[in-house]
Amino acid sequence: MSKSIIVFFLTRFIYPTLSMKYFLRLSAFLFLFISLLLPLPSLAASSTSVTPSAFSELSPKELKNKDFSGKNLQTLDFAKVELEGANFSNADLRGAVFNASNLANTNMQDADFSYGFAYLTNFDGADLTNAIFQEAILSFSTFEDAKIDGADFSLAVLEKWQVKQLCANAKGVNPKTGVDTRESLGCP
Repeated sequence: MSKSIIVFFLTRFIYPTLSMKYFLRLSAFLFLFISLLLPLPSLAASSTSVTPSAFSELSPKELKNKDFSGKNLQTLDFAKVELEGANFSNADLRGAVFNASNLANTNMQDADFSYGFAYLTNFDGADLTNAIFQEAILSFSTFEDAKIDGADFSLAVLEKWQVKQLCANAKGVNPKTGVDTRESLGCP
């Protein structure tokens, strides 16, 4: 029903027979009823954990062992990308996204991944020596046999099992931030 028909119906038939109190109650009820029945547009943002990045179109051979060392890669999107063995040493990765990517055996020495996002990412065997992961979201990523000497995980989002996994090998102090690795992880 269109709004004009409803208004006509209310003013012509309902209003003259009801008192103002009941008219307002009925109007509020009809307004809620109509607003709940009419479909509203859905607004949603695209998630990089679902939407692959431009790098995902490159073949794994093109990115395997690729040298990104010392580069400014701030806020770049590497979602669902095979980067095994890549070199990110001394790279500026602040705010970068690595959702569901393979970073196994990568070199991330002295890389700054602050405010980055790496959900479901494989860091197995990676060299994360002196890397900075301050306030990074690392949920459900794996770090098996990763070297984390001097890495700073201050305020990073990690699951309990990840912290336990990382604390088994945690040692050292980050030379840039001065933060102890074990302390940044909250190790016992």
